[in-house]
Amino acid sequence: MEHLKCCVISNNEPLDQAYWETQYKTKTTGWDLGQVSPPLQRYINTIITKNSRVLIPGCGNSYEAEYLLEHGFTNVTVIDIAPTPVRALKEKFKNNPSIKIVLGDFFAYQGKYDLIIEQTFFCALPPTMRQKYVWKMHQLLAEEGILAGLLFNRTFESGPPFGGNKEEYELIFKGAFDFLKIDVSKDSIAPRANSELFIELKKNSQVVVNLYELEGITDSDCMEKLIEKLLAINGVLNVSISSNFADVLLVSKKEITTETLQEVTAYDEKYAIKKIKN
Repeated sequence: MEHLKCCVISNNEPLDQAYWETQYKTKTTGWDLGQVSPPLQRYINTIITKNSRVLIPGCGNSYEAEYLLEHGFTNVTVIDIAPTPVRALKEKFKNNPSIKIVLGDFFAYQGKYDLIIEQTFFCALPPTMRQKYVWKMHQLLAEEGILAGLLFNRTFESGPPFGGNKEEYELIFKGAFDFLKIDVSKDSIAPRANSELFIELKKNSQVVVNLYELEGITDSDCMEKLIEKLLAINGVLNVSISSNFADVLLVSKKEITTETLQEVTAYDEKYAIKKIKN
């Protein structure tokens, strides 16, 4: 696991474009396997529809994209916030019309995809962004769309990478996605053996998934009380609040009005909730 410590930092340091660009320029990219991840290679080999719209966020050097193209996929999009890998990919695939390479912020990106491949993107984000990740993935996937890939099944002293476990992942994805698979990967590379979960999640298109800015929560007890009150709203299926108490992910059978949410949070005058727009 030593190679995973490539970019260990204080969790308070911003993981912005400048940070990731520095990692590539200084070749501090210990997360880079230099090849397609074996579990993802195995999964890609099972996909029959070669014209599926595929997205790889936080793509880096994107060996998965290369593997997809080599095996006949015709509609691949990759996105990264760091200019250096994007520049390299554009040069590498300059004559290949089957891939679109985007430099930009994943959370500002728009589109619809049948499959999103997760490979080291989730674990590179600060844990405070996990609710936002679920919200954005649900937006970008088409009806019946699939999110497939690898999440760490272990914790780290600091990061990135950032880890977690099956139980906490199930809590944040619950309701928004159907769990087709979330199990320990059997064919991870040796340094990550038994430390990765392979996920295959299908978008639940029958629900509404919204993200809200939250103000006023300062501790876990207050958070749990608010979650209980929000879950009591008719139609609400799941509520997840970010670890810094700044965002609320809400999954419901129907749209819940902001007025309703404001009424529910009014028991404490410090609380404020505001919907984040797409």
